[in-house]
Amino acid sequence: MVNFLIVVTILFIAVNLVYFFTNKTYRKSYFSTPLFLKLFFVLSMVLVGFAAIYFLLSLEGVILVQSLSSRKPIEPTIINVLYFSGETLISVGYGDMLPVGVTRLFAVIESMIGVLLPTAYFMKALDLSNNSNQN
Repeated sequence: MVNFLIVVTILFIAVNLVYFFTNKTYRKSYFSTPLFLKLFFVLSMVLVGFAAIYFLLSLEGVILVQSLSSRKPIEPTIINVLYFSGETLISVGYGDMLPVGVTRLFAVIESMIGVLLPTAYFMKALDLSNNSNQN
């Protein structure tokens, strides 16, 4: 039953995404599908790239801990470093994994990229919209 509900939920999300990308009934759209797909691709590759950096750093020692007080190491599996990279790139993080050592520097850089890339996307989308309104 749970699997069925998960499939239904995924289909619901997919239908809404398709509707969003194909509905052009509004007159002044600031949305650019090619620009969005480019942003999605770039963010995905940045996420994977930083996950690779975290994994390589883990070969030198502990890079993630559960808390700063216990400093209990988190196993640096591919899934864990992808998850940490994702939560660092697209949010402030949940606090369930904390970087230590030089990993902190890379996490800050990744967080900055996660804030600046979408901002640049919206600025570019607004610029494209303003240019098309002037023509």
